[in-house]
Amino acid sequence: MAPLKKKKRKTSSKNPKNQAEQVDFKTKIAQKRQAREARKNLLGAIFSSIFCLIVFGIPLMLTVGVKEGIMVGIGIPILFLSYKYPRQALWVFLIYIPFGGTITYSIGGGSVVLQLVKDVFYIPALIKIIQERSRKRLPILIPKKIKPTLTILLICCFLTLMTVNTLQQFLPVCDETNPVLIQSPLTGELIKAPCRKGLTFLQGLFGLKVLLGYFPLALCAYYLIEDKKKLFFLGRLLVVLTIICCLLGLVQYWMLKSGRCLGTRNESGVQLYKASLEARCFIGGSLLYSPEFGQIRLPGTFVSPWHWGWFLVAHAAISYTVTFSEMINSFRENLQKTSLFWGIAGLISMILVLINAIICGQRLAFILVPSIYLVLLILSFLLLSTAQGSNLKQLFLKLKHLIPVLIGVGVFIIIGGVAALSFFNPDFIQERYESFLSRWAASNPLDFMSEQINLVLDNSRIFGKGLGEATSSARFLGDIYFLETYHAKIIYEIGVVGFFAFMGFLTHLLMLTFKAYRSVRNPGIASYGASFWVFMVIITYLPYWYPMDTDPVGVYYWFFAGVILKLPEIDKLELPLPDKENSQGKKLKFKRKKISWT
Repeated sequence: MAPLKKKKRKTSSKNPKNQAEQVDFKTKIAQKRQAREARKNLLGAIFSSIFCLIVFGIPLMLTVGVKEGIMVGIGIPILFLSYKYPRQALWVFLIYIPFGGTITYSIGGGSVVLQLVKDVFYIPALIKIIQERSRKRLPILIPKKIKPTLTILLICCFLTLMTVNTLQQFLPVCDETNPVLIQSPLTGELIKAPCRKGLTFLQGLFGLKVLLGYFPLALCAYYLIEDKKKLFFLGRLLVVLTIICCLLGLVQYWMLKSGRCLGTRNESGVQLYKASLEARCFIGGSLLYSPEFGQIRLPGTFVSPWHWGWFLVAHAAISYTVTFSEMINSFRENLQKTSLFWGIAGLISMILVLINAIICGQRLAFILVPSIYLVLLILSFLLLSTAQGSNLKQLFLKLKHLIPVLIGVGVFIIIGGVAALSFFNPDFIQERYESFLSRWAASNPLDFMSEQINLVLDNSRIFGKGLGEATSSARFLGDIYFLETYHAKIIYEIGVVGFFAFMGFLTHLLMLTFKAYRSVRNPGIASYGASFWVFMVIITYLPYWYPMDTDPVGVYYWFFAGVILKLPEIDKLELPLPDKENSQGKKLKFKRKKISWT
């Protein structure tokens, strides 16, 4: 019997189409599995949050108070969710900042706890990001080259905290009614014995948190903004926030002007010239509205007029950036509708910022907002003219894209100015201008800043007088020395050596961010870096008031630094793939096919 022959299996050549379908099918299954897991995790997080609210919130509501119980019951779940979903927490963090002042005074009555609510989103998200990057062995310090100047600054702060704040904590508490007198070893006269007026060590820790606590936001921004899509989403989100806040600011002004809110008109004496929380109207916190005496200081959605003024300065740069980038993107893609829509939205936000800068009564916003527009307009021209070459033909092609943008910006700003004049009447604009000049003449900011610097230099110590000792937000931990200029405040707290360490650190950061944004070749992306960098320069070297200690500037400064440092990587993702061309100028397709099979 002949042995059975084994039938050879027919080896069919693999069909690329079937392979592609199989891969696509597996991808869909994996995506569905991930979606199921995400829904499961989200439901688990929601149930855990409800459990925390019931277990912690309700007992506290019954024993301590309703407000405290609600805050703890909601705060614990937010901490958990922010740690679980760090990206979403950071977006909520950015959204909350412009409305924090309104929420603080509308719900919490100015509670200190509510003023720190934003950290409930920020700190857990930061911890999760650090853990993720440590697990993946990615750098945590962003930028890495900042390490030398940051180390020097931290050493200065640590020395101040240990030698000043900690030693003061061991002094007896001051008794104003019956002060202890001792004999001065120098003059022999009786002087008050050294004592402390608060929790100086905790005040020092809080002062350090205010000084450098949001520096890790650079890492958060670097982690959050992954590509051009996220970058443009950030700009569009900030434009939406700008429009909402500015419209609310206009409503606040209209309510005061129409008499629905009295403001400070019924006050007498000195109170006619002071912002008051009792005069609060619709949104925000304390305001001053005595138009008969030329006194108008509006807080917008923030806790005070100063905060609102700096918000307008920051969002002047943001709104211009989005307008320019979206318009460039729209013209490059043959008037693509989405970019055109957001470009127009950016123009509207520019006009609203300009109008609010006129009516808010803050001379800083009144002068800086139009100045920022002008500087950024010039910088935009330079970005386009030096983007990819310098010959005349390329320059003409770049100007072709620039001209519609310039015309659009000019037309809309003119329309906005006309609308402002018709809405507020010409007398009001003239009145604001004259008020600005009279206030400048009565209290020259340059003289005021030099007086404050000389004052702290005459009484300075080598390590300063303690972190937090001149920080306005640390006053709930003890008495503070109120200074209205930022650089004087830094000298007072950490001394002259600490001041130079701090300014060296900020200058080093500016150099690194400048180098980063100048390496970007895409003008639409580079405009974000240019605008954010100009904003950082203004905040770093302008000594008037203390914007880096307060919202939103204290957040935007570090966040924008992280965004700028990420731009070179985003720019690389947007570079087109190099294509080889034959002698007729036709692209060779076989190379592309070969790449696509691997």
